[in-house]
Amino acid sequence: MTDQRTSTPSGAPSGTPSGTPSGAAPGTGSATGESAPAAGRPAPARYPVPFLSGQSGSPDAAGPEGLAPGAEMVRGTGFAGGVYRREDSIKRSRFIVSVAHAPDTATARAFIEAVRTEFADATHNCWAFAAGPPGDTARIGCSDDGEPHGTAGRPMLQQLLHGGVGEVAAVVTRYFGGVKLGTGGLVRAYAAMARLGLDGLPLRQRIVPARVSVVLAHGRAGALRRLLPAYEAAILSEVHGADVECIIGLPVEHSAAFMAAVIDMAAGEALVDVLPPAED
Repeated sequence: MTDQRTSTPSGAPSGTPSGTPSGAAPGTGSATGESAPAAGRPAPARYPVPFLSGQSGSPDAAGPEGLAPGAEMVRGTGFAGGVYRREDSIKRSRFIVSVAHAPDTATARAFIEAVRTEFADATHNCWAFAAGPPGDTARIGCSDDGEPHGTAGRPMLQQLLHGGVGEVAAVVTRYFGGVKLGTGGLVRAYAAMARLGLDGLPLRQRIVPARVSVVLAHGRAGALRRLLPAYEAAILSEVHGADVECIIGLPVEHSAAFMAAVIDMAAGEALVDVLPPAED
């Protein structure tokens, strides 16, 4: 039931994110805060998220030999997680994209501030984050950081929302090279840098967990254990009294089928219930 490694994306199509701005985050320029989730879209049971060295509770991800050409993994000052970084030059301006895992808005904001501090002398540090499943707009944000309105943060956010990766934040740093790109050129440049940040990004599979309480007779405990592998389930706790009381952890996508299988196995003589999610 642990997170699993998966393959990396090769690019991200563009799209138009939804959501109503409702606040500001670090930086200047346009900003999008948290917004309501898209109606009628169920949350996925598992999805890819960045897997970067230095993440709390995670072993090191791909070493330098496993990264895309020109990419590097760095440890940001003031930010606990690892940072995936790539660089490009567009009409003499130097662009640097930094990408991190952002499971929540607080982590995204800490990462953004760390990059802004690292590149404090840059002309712009534009950013975007989507701290939820791929395409989810419940916790998003973006900023143009002084670039013309709508030419940086929004194009970056489009790529993150439609790039097939969840819980991701990106900062694109620009050192102006003397040649103006125009509004259309800026949109293309910042979108391209966000795509570059997703290209080759090391990933792992985020599995949304569920907890199920099971109470049944002692004589059926062995049969319960034999059910577990088929549902990627494990016993989190077990108490023996008049009956056996277990708390089972498993991927949320298997919870309904597992509960039905327990009831069937126990011939209806079991108490089965879904428990609230455990605190992180």
